[in-house]
Amino acid sequence: HTSTFFGQSKPEKWRDIIYKSSDSWYQTDEAKQIAEQVLLYQREIGGWPKNIEMHLPLAEIEKNEILQLKKDPKGCTIDNGATVQELEFLLRVYAFHPNDQIKFSFLKGLLYLISAQYKNGGWPQFYPLKEGYYSHITYNDDAMVNVLNLFQKIVNDSDTVSIVVGEDIKSRIHNSFQKGIVCILKTQYRQNGVLTAWCAQHDQETLEPIKARAYELPSLSGRESSKITLLLMSIENPSLEVKQAVEAAVAWFEKTKITGIAVETVLDSKGIEDKIVVQSLEAEPLWARFMELNDNRPFFCDRNGKKKYDFAEISQERRSGYGWYTNQPKEVLKRYDRWKQRVY
Repeated sequence: HTSTFFGQSKPEKWRDIIYKSSDSWYQTDEAKQIAEQVLLYQREIGGWPKNIEMHLPLAEIEKNEILQLKKDPKGCTIDNGATVQELEFLLRVYAFHPNDQIKFSFLKGLLYLISAQYKNGGWPQFYPLKEGYYSHITYNDDAMVNVLNLFQKIVNDSDTVSIVVGEDIKSRIHNSFQKGIVCILKTQYRQNGVLTAWCAQHDQETLEPIKARAYELPSLSGRESSKITLLLMSIENPSLEVKQAVEAAVAWFEKTKITGIAVETVLDSKGIEDKIVVQSLEAEPLWARFMELNDNRPFFCDRNGKKKYDFAEISQERRSGYGWYTNQPKEVLKRYDRWKQRVY
């Protein structure tokens, strides 16, 4: 990193700083300074709010405002990468700047994540719970998978875990991870008796697929199911149930892949961005983000919650403002043979 984030005219995104910065940047004083701000943003309950560019410089008045919020647990979440990404950042800083405050903050964050988990192993989007769809078990945008990936690193003593986690917390994380996997297995959807994939969110009581926002209806998700499957594939000694879940998901991805189309961004007559589906023989396979629970038929949706089966029929705002197609499952298919050799 040659540029400094403080004082940059076009600041980089917080997410990119966490995951794309080099070790040499993490050794700098700047990284240490930003870590102090990350600790400042952490609420006393142990979690963090979302969508905050935590690396941007703060005036004293802003620091005081953030301090005033410390005791307020509202808004702590695992949505949009929050809490897990801050913990990942602290691990990387600690490797070069070990200090007790960072360690304490990290462990507090882990305890927050453990306490946010439902008895059935799922995680809500917000904890303390926020009324509405936020309290469903949330696979959307990989929220729950992010937590489980972090927990798995700790359980497996990964080199990237620079902070020593005591045996008591570690065993709680191990149990929490196992419960999370059980929840994933229980929520895998059976279509006419055949295991398939997952919805972006499942009811926290019944575990059934359930709607979130008006245009996010109960469905099988081409996007969220891919990261769930990759997590299952990363388990070192998978149980028979985990293997069956992976096999079923892979078969479903093969069955639902769409070939011969591409999504292109175009400008309409007013110069406004729009997206269209075009025929393309060279295009890589795509998957629909939402598919019908009974027959995998791709569908799209406007903010009024009405289903459409033709991408062109939803409004320009929804076409260009949401990811209706994904290529993420290709990672699953790419790794499948190697996974098979390893586990059988």
